[in-house]
Amino acid sequence: MASADLKPEPPARPNRSPCRPCVPRVPRVIRPFEPGDVEAAAGLLVRRHAAHLVACPLLAPLARGQAVAALRAALATEGRSGWVAVTGGDVVGYLIGVPADARHFPDGVWVGDAGLAGERLEELYAVAAREWVAAGLRGHYVLVPPALRDTFFSLGFGQQQVHAARPAVDLPLDPRVRRAERRDIAALAALDLVLDDTLAASPVFSRITPVTLEQAREEWVDGIGDPAFTTFVAEADGRVLGAAIGVDVTSSRMNAGLLRPQQAGHLAFAAVLPEARGLGLGRALGQAVIGWAAVAGYPTVCTDWRSPNLGAARTWPRLGFRPTFLRLHRYVA
Repeated sequence: MASADLKPEPPARPNRSPCRPCVPRVPRVIRPFEPGDVEAAAGLLVRRHAAHLVACPLLAPLARGQAVAALRAALATEGRSGWVAVTGGDVVGYLIGVPADARHFPDGVWVGDAGLAGERLEELYAVAAREWVAAGLRGHYVLVPPALRDTFFSLGFGQQQVHAARPAVDLPLDPRVRRAERRDIAALAALDLVLDDTLAASPVFSRITPVTLEQAREEWVDGIGDPAFTTFVAEADGRVLGAAIGVDVTSSRMNAGLLRPQQAGHLAFAAVLPEARGLGLGRALGQAVIGWAAVAGYPTVCTDWRSPNLGAARTWPRLGFRPTFLRLHRYVA
């Protein structure tokens, strides 16, 4: 007879955790940007830029007062629109758009370098885009640190423009490159048109307004001796085949605000005749400007280019330029 002590025990019942108290849901809202949100938004921008500096240390630091001033300037722009994301009463993200330059970006809205920061950027853009498209603004442009590229790629944006920088170092001058002289004016004017043609053609399709040869020539007649512009030409057999210009970055309208490195030279222009491409002249001209910047006392040299400009997109990264900001674009057809 079996002992009662040896009877099999009934199967154990599964453990049941005690009921947890209900956690109240933190309220989340997206509402219009109000003047009283500037200080909180400035804090988000300062934190974003501090993280950005870790990846792009050649950029200038951002003080809180500068962030406040940038946001107030955007809010003071006629036609601006802005929203903040609020969680539990705290501003955790913001986005501000201003009308784009209609000459170059028709029916567009521009989110500048200080135009967004923080969390919930996808939801903020969704609200903004609804309002913009309803108002007929179908071209949307954002300037973002490279770390935010994928966020906006997921929203249907593509990459249009690259801003980049590298340390300035004294590089040897290619024997085919020299400083431009007054006798080069006709060739320099023709190279102005070459760059315009490159940007207007496939695959860039820029909407720039090209200059005429006579306009370009007149500008060079007036500017060839200007000490603010350091111009190099590349030549072979006595013929000028390419040119590049170095300037102080403060003269660049497109490289201002957070995009501007501290004390930097700027590779402002470079072009090579189509029949002379493939000879390494673009690289030689870029090295000339990098070396000029170092000799002139700049610790950094920066430049920018349209992403589909194949020559620039290949040459400048090979010369050590690394992206600091990206201009992304979306057109709602």
